[in-house]
Amino acid sequence: MDEHALRELAEQQLHALAGPEATLRQDQWNAIRALVLERRRALVVQRTGWGKSAVYFVATALLRELGEGPTVIISPLLALMRNQVEAAASAGVHAATINSSNPEEWANIEEQVAIGEVDVLLVSPERLNNPDFRDTILPELTHTAGLLVVDEAHCISDWGHDFRPDYRRLRTLLTELPEGVPVLATTATANDRVVRDVSEQLGVGDESGTAHEALVLRGSLDRESLRLGVVTLPTTQARMGWLAEHLADLPGSGIIYTLTVAATDEITGFLRDQGYEVAAYSGRTEPAERAQAEEALLANRVKALVATSALGMGFDKPDLGFVVHLGAPSSPIAYYQQIGRAGRGVRHAEALLLPAPEDRDIWSYFASLAFPGEPTVRAVLEALTEADGPLSTAALEPRVDLTRTRLEMVLKVLDVDGAVQRVKGGWESTGQPWTYDTERYERVAAQRRAEQQAMLDYLDTTGCRMEFLRNQLDDPHAEPCGRCDTCTGSGYSAQVGQQAAQQAEDRLRRPGVELSPRKMWPSGMAALGVSLSGRIPATEQTEQGRAVGRLTDIGWGNRLRELLSASASDQELPEDLFQACVQVLAGWEWEQRPVGVLALGSHTRPTLVHSLAARIASVGRLPLLGEITPEPTATSPRRGTNSAQRVATLWQRFRVPEQPDLSALDGPVLLLDDYADTGWTITVAGRLLRQAGAPAVLPCTLATTG
Repeated sequence: MDEHALRELAEQQLHALAGPEATLRQDQWNAIRALVLERRRALVVQRTGWGKSAVYFVATALLRELGEGPTVIISPLLALMRNQVEAAASAGVHAATINSSNPEEWANIEEQVAIGEVDVLLVSPERLNNPDFRDTILPELTHTAGLLVVDEAHCISDWGHDFRPDYRRLRTLLTELPEGVPVLATTATANDRVVRDVSEQLGVGDESGTAHEALVLRGSLDRESLRLGVVTLPTTQARMGWLAEHLADLPGSGIIYTLTVAATDEITGFLRDQGYEVAAYSGRTEPAERAQAEEALLANRVKALVATSALGMGFDKPDLGFVVHLGAPSSPIAYYQQIGRAGRGVRHAEALLLPAPEDRDIWSYFASLAFPGEPTVRAVLEALTEADGPLSTAALEPRVDLTRTRLEMVLKVLDVDGAVQRVKGGWESTGQPWTYDTERYERVAAQRRAEQQAMLDYLDTTGCRMEFLRNQLDDPHAEPCGRCDTCTGSGYSAQVGQQAAQQAEDRLRRPGVELSPRKMWPSGMAALGVSLSGRIPATEQTEQGRAVGRLTDIGWGNRLRELLSASASDQELPEDLFQACVQVLAGWEWEQRPVGVLALGSHTRPTLVHSLAARIASVGRLPLLGEITPEPTATSPRRGTNSAQRVATLWQRFRVPEQPDLSALDGPVLLLDDYADTGWTITVAGRLLRQAGAPAVLPCTLATTG
């Protein structure tokens, strides 16, 4: 097929996908020609909404016409997959997806792929190393694929704002592709360093040893519809009050981004109180609820989704009218990516940032979850080397000092580096030598610190905000936009009405968070010499408890962090928190009122915990039954370790008071403590109280992270 005829067919396919008025951009055609005619590898870096997905859907249709195999798209998010399956259908392209939300469909989809009924298969990067998929499905896909697409390709790079270890497996996949299979990588957020890194990885040699030079197509990153602005407000209640006053005036429907899950819930509740149709969306939202929330926003049935970054790459709503950030992301590039959700198909959209002083604390917390130090990683390798067979992640936990999330990250990195491999039943060591790349991790950490400083500079800039963001992405076409608040000299007022601020204050000062009881012991406790396993008997469990607030709350969180920080001195219970405790207890709809109060003795804050128990006992006219005391030689459990290690440290750490006789009580005891992190301290102490005869245990703390 000659180039002219191919272009005509490409235009026809685009019309089916985007409507009869659509025409191919020059770089869209350049990419399609490179993939279909030249069978090259290409990296397309273009702004959100430019039409990157049109490139691979049109290329897929043309390659299928030529008799080539299906396109395999590596795609990072479920929202992206849902959007793309629907978009493909509109162009007559049959797309299917294999991801964690549809395991019941995998067998049928795999059969459809095998008989040629699927044109596009979207796969999450995590699936690339699932043993069944990797060993049985992937080899056949690799050798029959007509096109490989890597969406959100900045995730490949250490320097990308959203690096993901699973994406690094693509380098291996690229080396196994047969000669002549084109590859397309796309992203809207890649600076020069990321472009170089991804281009080099695309250009790795294939099975024959041939290296491929990737075609790089970069365009202007200006978003002509976006009007950027920053509104600096002094307090959380002022930011929430401002949002309540202005949300109705923002165009269409949109997204309100927050930095924490707790904030999504708090802001959603407040805005609903103000009469707005909004919904919360985070990594903890159930998949079915996520899909419903996305559909509600797409159909404009809600004014906004209040979301964490879980609603990010690939969510496609052309008429999204605004993106508001309550709290700044830690990177200008990540910020650009998120505001890129708005204004794709409308002439005017608002991108507003309301920064908060606590943003830096949140950045620091997430930075603390980065790749751990060498001794900790070596411990993981040693545990796998010494094991008789594969170890599951749960079985590894008792052997290493890492939380589940960080352990999974370490295993993925070690897997990509060739030191371990995932097999049926868990993970095993390959026996290959492995070197801890200290220089690399230090470089990445320094880059993250530089990005945080750049985000602070964005807030303070007196120049064009869009130009600032485009410069962060090394856009050679960056220039003043003429639309943002600094270019126009006008923006939204930072004034907040007294009523709105007071309503936000009332919402934020409403204390009370549920503490869910633990019901299962961690796996593998026997390896730590602790004879606990399986379900915790109902006769040894605590009841559902309460806390004044979460440390991550935008209301009580700031006050609780101040009181409970490592640098804060031990003190009597402050009056405002005493009143908050009283309010929590007054609203607690327990089945039976407690008949006594016990304190969970503390090495670090004995005065605070004792005064909490004494004052609550006094105001409730309940007997103070004493303290559960730590053994004098007991080691305090460290925060941030995994459940198995924590329970092992807590095991036999406490002593229950001998008097009074708890079995003589005719009702539950109220167990008071300053702080609940994982919930294991309360679980272990509650078990001791139940074993000593307490009919029931009602935990209550000042703070929780849950």
